[in-house]
Amino acid sequence: MLEKKDQVEDTAEDLNPTEIDTQAEDSTKDNTDADAKEETSDDDEPVDDIELTEEEEVTPAHDDFDWSIGKKNTLSYTEKEIADYLSDYEKSLSSINENEIVKGIVTAINGGDVVLDINYKSDGLVSLSEFRDSPDLAVGDTVDVYVEHQEDERGQLILSRRKAKLLKAWENIVDSYNNGTIIKGTIISKTKGGLIADCSGLETFLPGSQIDIKPVIDYDSYVGKTMEFKVVKINEAIKNAVVSHKALIESDLADQRDTIIAGLEKGQVLEGIVKNITDFGAFMDLGGIDGLLYITDISWGRISHPNEILELNQKLNVVVLDFDENKKRISLGLKQLQPHPWDVLGEEIGEGSTVKGKIVNIEDYGAFLEITPGVEGLIHVSEVSWSNQPVNAREFFDLGQEFESKVVTISREDRKMSLSLKQLSNDPWEEIEKQFPVDSRHKGEVKNLTPYGVFVELEDGIGGMVHISDLSWTRRYAHPSEFVKVGDEIEVVILEIDKDNRKLSLGHKQIEENPWDTF
Repeated sequence: MLEKKDQVEDTAEDLNPTEIDTQAEDSTKDNTDADAKEETSDDDEPVDDIELTEEEEVTPAHDDFDWSIGKKNTLSYTEKEIADYLSDYEKSLSSINENEIVKGIVTAINGGDVVLDINYKSDGLVSLSEFRDSPDLAVGDTVDVYVEHQEDERGQLILSRRKAKLLKAWENIVDSYNNGTIIKGTIISKTKGGLIADCSGLETFLPGSQIDIKPVIDYDSYVGKTMEFKVVKINEAIKNAVVSHKALIESDLADQRDTIIAGLEKGQVLEGIVKNITDFGAFMDLGGIDGLLYITDISWGRISHPNEILELNQKLNVVVLDFDENKKRISLGLKQLQPHPWDVLGEEIGEGSTVKGKIVNIEDYGAFLEITPGVEGLIHVSEVSWSNQPVNAREFFDLGQEFESKVVTISREDRKMSLSLKQLSNDPWEEIEKQFPVDSRHKGEVKNLTPYGVFVELEDGIGGMVHISDLSWTRRYAHPSEFVKVGDEIEVVILEIDKDNRKLSLGHKQIEENPWDTF
């Protein structure tokens, strides 16, 4: 019996609970059938009394064990409790959607992967290569990631930090475009017409005209630099943007311009830098605002171009002549910082004095002689020569030509002066009768021809006309050019003197005797 018991216990250990329960039920059924058979046997046949040993009287331990009261394969909770527990569990997890950015905590860095806890039912894996810009990444750091799939075909959560960065960068770009916020980027290369800027992982285009307020020629010098930008244009379809650094500078300059103009006063002296030179003047940078220094306000003297006095990037003190707050225009002066030359003109220069200068302007009626920068006098054509011959000022004078002249009139109040060249010598007409008496013969140069005669100059300032009828005794000419040409030397006789009108009547045929008198 003991051996049989041991075999039963060994067999029970090898069986699983279901098999044990089934075997126990079969054993119970067998025992019941055996008892019933023994009772029938006792009734049918007499049995001799059998003496049982102590060991045979012990009842087997497994015969009365109820194997169905175990906790295996049973639940200790009601359906309501299970539903409550599941609800609480779901509430403890974050609600995430695909194609959105969430925050995750680094829980582990294993090999080439980063394990992220986004408070979801499973952790996500992101390749360590997506954190190259974060070499100091450590467990416990919080990062932004993009949810690509809540579960893939293997039930894994798929996250991406690269897409999160790009999406975040695009959101920043759109915000800058809509609200004018400033973004940062690094110039990574140059391209046709400008530069490529990396703004948080998103490539944008920086046109060459938007790099600076000044023209930029060397694009290579900007590669590798980190700059601030404003977004001026976006393309939602292809996620592309155009940025500008110039817009930031202009915005700062606009603020500075308003501040400077608010404190401007006429007559105020400012320091500026020559930033551009044109034919009509120069533009001065006054520290955030530009002013125009017009060519006539550069020097008291006449100049043909501003570069005769100014140079690019030259620092100058200038005075504010006028400004317009609405148009943001400032008129500047340089010569006004010095006294007017007429105010400091020496007293030795007066009527009758002799001055030297150079021709700075020529008009039909005469030429202007500059005595000192800002002080000029007019030499009228009538004051060029004592001759009555008309003078063409543009033919007689040349710009830059130097002359000595005599001051005829001067007005310091009106800042005007008239000059004369001919009055530097004596008036030859004062002694005309002595030098050129009537019937005297002289040689002169033909200066001009007219249909009615020839103008001959005997000496500087003295000349007369030979009438066409006085060219020959025997021949009639339709025009003086048939007899003589300009520049020819001709011999003449003084026929008449008009001292008051400064005229001489000359004759050529009178050199010879009148043939009709000797006929």
